[in-house]
Amino acid sequence: MEKRARTRPLAILMAALAVAVATIAVAQPAVAAPAGLPGMDVSSYQGNVNWSSAYSKGARFAYIKATEGTYYTNPYFAQQYNGSYNIGMIRGSYHFATPNTTTGATQANYFVAHGGGWSKDGKTLPGALDIEYNPYGAECYGKTQAAMRSWIADFINTYHSKTGRWATIYSTTDWWTTCTGNYSGFWANDPLWIARYASTVGTLPAGAPFYSFWQWTSAGPFPGDSNVWNGTLANLKTLACNGPC
Repeated sequence: MEKRARTRPLAILMAALAVAVATIAVAQPAVAAPAGLPGMDVSSYQGNVNWSSAYSKGARFAYIKATEGTYYTNPYFAQQYNGSYNIGMIRGSYHFATPNTTTGATQANYFVAHGGGWSKDGKTLPGALDIEYNPYGAECYGKTQAAMRSWIADFINTYHSKTGRWATIYSTTDWWTTCTGNYSGFWANDPLWIARYASTVGTLPAGAPFYSFWQWTSAGPFPGDSNVWNGTLANLKTLACNGPC
């Protein structure tokens, strides 16, 4: 995504970057593309994306940054969100969380109001909560593990009440362990989008039986970060529809 710091040293470096590039973290690419349905995620850092090219290289889904906190919207969101849809991808939007600025509910409402909604059209994924290393300061945003768990619950419960969908949660196992105490209580409802730039997905957060999405590199083949969906295109359409369309 934007992010985003995938490692603690990177998180420190990212603190110097502007909001527009506070996108999913940068780390070392895996040697080869992992098994799964290829996809991608982008933010304003990628600007106007050549969606035709990405599709021709195999991308079949995309997550697009919509918002951050309650103070930022992606100026390229329309081109990215609509362009991916128009080329035939299944797409969704994501929100970069800043738990130290406003409540989870406030940020969920802001997200839904600025591109984070959902429709049962078979091409719109549930919105994603990008919760990870703080590019602007303390790794856990100054919150205790209990307070962070409460903040996340506030966000996902509000998002569910607004859209009828449980948000995808994007994070790293390291950050999740450090900042939530490796909490296992969300995975029964919320799809896991794991970030790990390596040849294997590694250890998942506690309680997660599997990952739904894996962000595995920022070194191509697609603009932004490259991901895989842990299933088939038909499975992904089922997630997009929240069941049969």
